Amino acid sequence: MALPKKEVVRIVSLAPSATSILCAIGARRLLVGVTKWCCDVADVAGLPQVGDCWRMESMADVVALRPTLVIGSVPYKQETVAKLLEQRLNFLAMNPRTLSDIYADIRLLGGITGRTTAAGSLIQKMRSEFVRIARAAKKLKRRLRVYCEAWPNPRISSPPWVAELVAICGGEVIVPAGEKVSDAQVAEAQPEVIVLAWAATGDKSQPEQAYRVAAWKDVPAILERRVFVVRDELLNTPGPSLVQGAMELLKLLQTAGLQEQEKRTEGTELGPRRSQSGI
Repeated sequence: MALPKKEVVRIVSLAPSATSILCAIGARRLLVGVTKWCCDVADVAGLPQVGDCWRMESMADVVALRPTLVIGSVPYKQETVAKLLEQRLNFLAMNPRTLSDIYADIRLLGGITGRTTAAGSLIQKMRSEFVRIARAAKKLKRRLRVYCEAWPNPRISSPPWVAELVAICGGEVIVPAGEKVSDAQVAEAQPEVIVLAWAATGDKSQPEQAYRVAAWKDVPAILERRVFVVRDELLNTPGPSLVQGAMELLKLLQTAGLQEQEKRTEGTELGPRRSQSGI
């Protein structure tokens, strides 16, 4: 008696985070379609590119790939997802907020693709790297106050998992994470470091815009010229690339911390000189 034929898993990923996770756990061969953004976080050259959860020019392109599963992420455009569901396609929308949520997504994709062991290994690897980074961050003299921005207009702070990364790297996020914030709200929080990682812009965030915000003229990060850019996919893609994003955050916080230390040293040295000269 012949056994029932097992259905082949065919995945169209509309979420770079899902693509990066699938590739990291050894499930790339199950991908039959991706978005143009996926190439920034995973080696998917040669795979057909379709739209994403916000813009889908041709639903027929997705259907033609005969996917057994389409993976997207929140937020998404309701009209786009509605068209996917009209085609009777299985649709999974991932909506992580924290690092724990991201680990849960990795386990979920591992289960779907039959790569549970590899998924567990990836989670352990990420956790180990974060522990290593946290250990290095202990050398910082104190926790710097940090504002991370995911979009400038309307102004939106970076997602909650970025706040966790900042904490791992020895900093402290001082506005609500993943929310609309006002210029006044950021100014009142007095960040000592500002990190720009604008969504879907790569490394094209514009520090000069931050320096031109009138309400921020007395903000320490502006006065000390500590507005940094981190490639958006390293902070905004909830997957393996967050490890590299954390490394970048650690480097810039170390730079800012060193500047603080040098500033204090200069102040200490100037103090006695002034008293000796009678000024």
